[in-house]
Amino acid sequence: MNNALETLKREFRPYRLTKKKNVTIIDSTSGTFVVKEKKDNKVAQAYEYLISRNFDYFPKLALEDREEVNVFEYVEDVPIPKEQKAIDMIDLVSLLHSKTTYFKEVTEDKYKEIYENLKDNIIYTENYYNFLYEKLIEEIYPSPSHYLLIRNIYKIFAALDFCTKELDEWFDQVRADLKTRVAFIHNNLETDHFIKNTREYLISWENSKIDSPVLDLIVFYQKEYMNLNFEPILERYLRNYPLSPSEKQLFFIVISIPPIVTLEGSELNITKEIRKKLDYMFKTENLIKSMMPPNNGDR
Repeated sequence: MNNALETLKREFRPYRLTKKKNVTIIDSTSGTFVVKEKKDNKVAQAYEYLISRNFDYFPKLALEDREEVNVFEYVEDVPIPKEQKAIDMIDLVSLLHSKTTYFKEVTEDKYKEIYENLKDNIIYTENYYNFLYEKLIEEIYPSPSHYLLIRNIYKIFAALDFCTKELDEWFDQVRADLKTRVAFIHNNLETDHFIKNTREYLISWENSKIDSPVLDLIVFYQKEYMNLNFEPILERYLRNYPLSPSEKQLFFIVISIPPIVTLEGSELNITKEIRKKLDYMFKTENLIKSMMPPNNGDR
């Protein structure tokens, strides 16, 4: 990228360069541009496809055919409250999914692959926490972090039981379906990748692909669960782009798999990590209880 940036300096003669995360902002007399390292042509291909579907809510490529970098037009982000930004973003995401949805023919093997991958994840997580519990329960004087984990480990096993039950039920329901719904997904959703100005933009399309729209919700939730109340966000999305019962069930299964807690580092950092992971499980449980019928979602 450094060589490409030097070339752009000679071309634009910038009066200011600003480094921001993984991009460089070039201010020049000819305009302001964002330069980002380019690993492949995925962004240009994504843009081409999205334009064909009448979706152009992304910063335009200012320069074509650059081997090492993508050069985008710069769009100023207007500050708005994070909750409002999330609602505006999910509206745009639901529009993206609506404009690119189609049904793809599949066999039972596709659903079986998803089932087995999730089942393996659940079994690994269960074995990990069983081993950890047996180790910690033998401590006569547990540390504050260990005590916090032991006291709340029932939540972890309840979540795993919920995932196992729901996954088996999901597989029984979908295994005979010959078609599945897919859409073009951003696959890297977070509020930092949404810009609000005179219109709205999604940025950072490097991970985009065609897959289940549920994956966008999973990524968004797992990145931003601590910062947002997801109930109104999910309700807004479902109003714009209703998920089928099996799609919604799959979303709840994946986000309910407990994250792994590591017991390495200082006592303070371990305690913080355990508290954060427990908060994730409590928030997820409350979200599911609010969005599922009373006879489901019991943990």
